[in-house]
Amino acid sequence: MRIIGLDYGDRRIGVAVSDAFGWTAQGLEVIERRGNGAEHTRIAELVREYDVTEVVVGLPKNMNGTVGPRGEICIAFAEELRQALALPVHLWDERLTTVSAQRTLIEADVSRKKRKQVVDKLAAVFILQNFLDSKSIR
Repeated sequence: MRIIGLDYGDRRIGVAVSDAFGWTAQGLEVIERRGNGAEHTRIAELVREYDVTEVVVGLPKNMNGTVGPRGEICIAFAEELRQALALPVHLWDERLTTVSAQRTLIEADVSRKKRKQVVDKLAAVFILQNFLDSKSIR
């Protein structure tokens, strides 16, 4: 029972996957968005490769909890995935995950160039780990 986590952005999609027990999230890759639908194909490949049973998509909310234009785009993307993959797709509040990912990388003394390459993947890890942690509390 693996779960995949996605940090959906304008140019890139960060991808993380859980371990088989659903306890921890590990970063997988960053998918470049090219506007030709190739990102959907790559996500479907990862779902098959890792035997994924659920998907979590980060939902960027405003600080007051409302959903803005960027959030609406993520909701539409999640619905596309739900239909294409025939799997449960959850939306998860991702407020400040990219900020946390940036801070973690800065504290680890990762160069600005390298941070740009991995920040989306680390944000996906934070989104997925928060989702997994919320499930274990129940």
